[in-house]
Amino acid sequence: MNFNKQINNSKFDGKSKVKLITTASLILASLPLMSANVLAEEVNKNNSKAFIDFRLRYESVEQDNALKEAKGLTLRTLLHYQTQSFNGLSAVVEFEDSREVLGVDDYNDTNGHNTGYSVIADPNTTELDQGFIQYKSAGVTAKLGRQVITFDGHRFVGHVGWRQDKQTFDGASVNYRADKLTANYAYLNKRNRIFAENKDIDSKDHLFNASYHLAIGKLTGYGYLLEVDQNTSNAIDTFGISFDGKAHLLAKDINYRVEYASQTSESSMAEFDTDYLNIEAGLALGKVKLKVGLESLGSDNGQYGFATPLATLHKFNGWSDQFLNTPKVGLDDLYLSASTKLLGGSVVLALHDFSANDNSPSVEDLGSEINLQYTTKFAKYFNGGVKFAAYSAGDDGAGKVDTDKVWLWIGARF
Repeated sequence: MNFNKQINNSKFDGKSKVKLITTASLILASLPLMSANVLAEEVNKNNSKAFIDFRLRYESVEQDNALKEAKGLTLRTLLHYQTQSFNGLSAVVEFEDSREVLGVDDYNDTNGHNTGYSVIADPNTTELDQGFIQYKSAGVTAKLGRQVITFDGHRFVGHVGWRQDKQTFDGASVNYRADKLTANYAYLNKRNRIFAENKDIDSKDHLFNASYHLAIGKLTGYGYLLEVDQNTSNAIDTFGISFDGKAHLLAKDINYRVEYASQTSESSMAEFDTDYLNIEAGLALGKVKLKVGLESLGSDNGQYGFATPLATLHKFNGWSDQFLNTPKVGLDDLYLSASTKLLGGSVVLALHDFSANDNSPSVEDLGSEINLQYTTKFAKYFNGGVKFAAYSAGDDGAGKVDTDKVWLWIGARF
């Protein structure tokens, strides 16, 4: 059922619809407070699984340009139900709704709302987030339908769960696990992106990913063959390999990661190829965990930047989201982060220095960024956090401007 269509076809005017949806979401939010234990008891009786998840978030964006400062307060409501298993078969249904609340909606939602403001990519939407049939037997898990798919820390394939409308995919997937081997294949015929249904993309994507645990670490290989289903040549093929290991040096355990991938793009306009490299190391100094790395998204002669269109992009290259699309000159991201426990929660500080992978006369320095985040869980069901990102622009030719972003949120799952 298309809930947006049902609501839009109703007799309520625009303001009434917003109030109706917001009120309904808030009523739903109060139900678990009254009946969480009863629901859990009923679900456990037949080994099915159900939960309701809320996230109320304030976000502000201020940029050094002509766009107005954006402010948004949104509530995301997620309802999830998984049936009990019968001879290995089960089904999952999940609905997700995102709405601005209390009239705080001064932002460009990427769908034509308030285009004079900076972007906060959380449009109003109600949709089927997941809906699939699942079969499990002897190390094999197969899914058919709309589903979440993530691989290897979300760098190439992720669910973009940071946004209020997360990314899922329509298609079929198979996962096989045996001893030290894990193998995955998925065929996707639709990318359900974070911008609501009208910006979803029909596709013909093939995803291959396999890993093997060795005595010295984990070796992973992958191939992602992506193509938008339209009447043009637009394939992007990526093949890569990574290794995650641990070494003991100077009385310290050092975790490290090395990854390399090559990418070829074939379009109706031109053909390009480029490379990806990530080298990262981390260690613990007392209660503080340190991480340093270099991520390089290459360029083909300043004409094409290495692309990761299915990734959880917010997780990489700074939280201000300046590089959701890799510049034509590519991107080298030298980063350092420190994390520790504090006041019953976790705090993270990250620094980024950005530069062009393929320098041009006008673009070399792509800027720098500071990220700071504090998250905590409390009262069994609740979580909250505060997050800050400050990006300082580099060369004028890069087309970037100074940008500050702030987030405050509280969530609950029952």
